[in-house]
Amino acid sequence: MIRVIDTEGDCAAWTFPADPGTVRAARSAVRDRLRDWGLDSVGDLTALLVSELVTNALRYATGPVGVRLVRPSDLDGVLLVEVSDRLPDFPHERVARPDDEGGRGLQLLDSASRRWGARPGDEGKTVWFELAVP
Repeated sequence: MIRVIDTEGDCAAWTFPADPGTVRAARSAVRDRLRDWGLDSVGDLTALLVSELVTNALRYATGPVGVRLVRPSDLDGVLLVEVSDRLPDFPHERVARPDDEGGRGLQLLDSASRRWGARPGDEGKTVWFELAVP
């Protein structure tokens, strides 16, 4: 079951269960919210990056995955995206070989976002990134 945590103003947050349909559900929720906000221009990129982070959360952590979108009122032209899980270990960027099946998600995040990082939470961590928006 997907649970919407907060949809007030320029913030939306969801909690998704740790199951295979979560990546698709997160992409869809993010695209729908960005469409509602008139930010279709960053919908595909945001959904792609959310997919990468949610996939990592499902692969390495246990329990639910949180996704949060924020349009900070004090930062014009910025979309903040956060993905939270219960694993306290921070992600590590690595260089994938050409024939590796994985290992490119954080490289993609690094090259496509304005900036990104991770911070500890009460339980686990939050990986975040910022995108420039019109």
